[in-house]
Amino acid sequence: MRPRTGMLLLGVLLLIGCGKAEPPQTIVVSVNDYQVTAEEFEEVFASSPYALRNDAQIARRDFLDNLVNQKLIVQEAIAKGLDKQKDFLRSVERFWEQSLMTVALGAKTREINGSIRVHEDNIRRLYDEMVREGLTEKTYEEMFPQIKWQAERQLEAQMLGEWMEGLKKNAQVVINREYLKKK
Repeated sequence: MRPRTGMLLLGVLLLIGCGKAEPPQTIVVSVNDYQVTAEEFEEVFASSPYALRNDAQIARRDFLDNLVNQKLIVQEAIAKGLDKQKDFLRSVERFWEQSLMTVALGAKTREINGSIRVHEDNIRRLYDEMVREGLTEKTYEEMFPQIKWQAERQLEAQMLGEWMEGLKKNAQVVINREYLKKK
């Protein structure tokens, strides 16, 4: 390869590479080594109570002040090693498990809700039972939405219970019953 051709090829590759570079992100605030981009700021601000305030400019300023304070406190806690303490790590683990469980149950509930079908015959039967037991004097048409909703929730609970039982059945669970008797 001739030197001139090599330089030309290098120049073309540099231009192509530069064309794919992402534009620099706007930094809203830097707190020591921590930076918050405009995209991050807007996302967190939009989901905060500050976003509901009438005066957007004051709300954004107050939110930013609060964010800076939070970052300073977190940085101070890390500097003191508080993020490595057993109690803190247990707390994070419990929060993580609780959050993951909430997400998993939410996903399963949405899946179940998409498949729930309560037949009108069942709703009619439940309505007739309510009338016989003196639980309502309203018409079937008035009670239909409420009874349907209750029947769907009962079916949802039943299906969640069956799902949980399936998880238990397919898992290896060993319980030390002797330990439980000690206390």
